[in-house]
Amino acid sequence: MAKRGEFVWYELMTTDPEGAQKFYGDVVGWGTAPWENSTGMEYTMWTQGESMVGGVMELPEEARKGGAPPHWIGYVAVPDVDATAKKAKELGGKVFHGPEDIPEVGRFAVLADPQGAVFCAFKGLQDMADKDGQPQAGHVSWHELATTDHEAAFEFYSELFGWEKQQAMDMGDGFVYQMYGVGDTMLGGMYNKTEEQPGPPAWLYYTVVEDLDGAVGKVKKDGGRVIVEPMEVPGGSRVAVGLDPQGAAFGLHELVES
Repeated sequence: MAKRGEFVWYELMTTDPEGAQKFYGDVVGWGTAPWENSTGMEYTMWTQGESMVGGVMELPEEARKGGAPPHWIGYVAVPDVDATAKKAKELGGKVFHGPEDIPEVGRFAVLADPQGAVFCAFKGLQDMADKDGQPQAGHVSWHELATTDHEAAFEFYSELFGWEKQQAMDMGDGFVYQMYGVGDTMLGGMYNKTEEQPGPPAWLYYTVVEDLDGAVGKVKKDGGRVIVEPMEVPGGSRVAVGLDPQGAAFGLHELVES
């Protein structure tokens, strides 16, 4: 089962769910399946083979009125959503929505850290699969936070989820990329945004693709934008960052062959 503090679900809130399904289906290779539920809610799940990797839905009116653009949001496993939401507020964060039950699925809350990056706390009614081993194509491999104070952000998440500091990379000129994880599971990294980076603090999720250059070509062909062209990162893997046609940011990750 998924450990406390692990990301277990990735949801795209967008102004064009149908268009997004075509875009990511081509770029990443995801399939889709409707969520069969008794609530009447329209929700589509992303599929990779037999696995469900996330979902896509219309950006809620509540979020639009608050000025939220199309975006991805990650769900983090916790043992108690209500206690997590309460603690987030005590640590200087915010509760934007919930805690609330998702019928037949579990309980969630939409939260923000003290710097403003948004995420969800989640507890499912059923155990979710553990993510040991190297991520496969179509699965999220890295969770990256661009923020205004990565040290303060780490302290918040460490208290909330039990995240631990792992390797830190000094990139020069005072730029530090701090990696973090749960036990021996590496989850991602966080760093301080530069003045040139637009937008508020935010999470970015990288999905594994087998052919990064091919995927980047499809992003451009299908109406998206590439804002970071393919580049090598420490360890030999390659990454790129893009915006889908509705403006949601996403990352792509080509793993080095082991």
